[in-house]
Amino acid sequence: MKAVILAGGRGTRISEESQSRPKPMVEIGGRPILWHIMKIYGEAGVTEFIILLGYKGYMIKEYFANYFLHMSDVTIDLATDTTKTLSSKTEPWTVTLLDTGASTMTGGRLLRAKEHIGDDVFSFTYGDGVTDVDIRKVADFHRESGSIATVTAVQPPGRYGALRMEEDRVQFEEKPRGSSGWVNGGFFVAQPSVLDYIDGDDTVFEGAPLERLSSDGELSAYQHAGFWRGMDTLWDKIYLNELWDNDKAPWKIWNDGLGGEGDDHEYSL
Repeated sequence: MKAVILAGGRGTRISEESQSRPKPMVEIGGRPILWHIMKIYGEAGVTEFIILLGYKGYMIKEYFANYFLHMSDVTIDLATDTTKTLSSKTEPWTVTLLDTGASTMTGGRLLRAKEHIGDDVFSFTYGDGVTDVDIRKVADFHRESGSIATVTAVQPPGRYGALRMEEDRVQFEEKPRGSSGWVNGGFFVAQPSVLDYIDGDDTVFEGAPLERLSSDGELSAYQHAGFWRGMDTLWDKIYLNELWDNDKAPWKIWNDGLGGEGDDHEYSL
């Protein structure tokens, strides 16, 4: 199964970072959040990615163009202009990078990738959120649902602390999980026919397409009660980096072995 990643937005709410780079290239633990998302998919055996570019997309192209070199030990013979690879930590990924327009909306970006998506079930998500969800379980749920699209529903922590009142005493809980209800956490799995619900470049996928899918009874939700966090603000970036730096990142569900992600599973997507 291919994974499509929407990586074209500006990230205006994290402007401190996104003025100099596209939001998916903002780093957690020295690696772009885009890399973390791909590692989550890689753990499920997904190795083929389609990344939809827009704002400063050339920076994402340059990152992957140099990725093999950055992840390898090499000997460079300057006299003969030759390079010998000694060892490499690169993953077995195939990455397609598509320019989908600087101002194209989320639905329009997906529609522009139609010929690359093909005729099989595919997964897609946003380039700014991490989770410990098992993509294989989402895919299995989708197949069993028989719907055109499945969204991963998550319960992010509430924005404010909660108070539980007992007469004149109170119990306080700092930003309890689920106080905001279930929300769209991305990590969709869909049939190619989902693209028929998109009219063009100006279509916001989270608007009319999802509403029509819902009214047609073709939208399912896989409820994930585990970790999920979107990187919308500078505080989110700081928080995710703190988790990573302290070896407490729940979304790090992959092993650190060389390549071969998904090899320890009975099947891959």
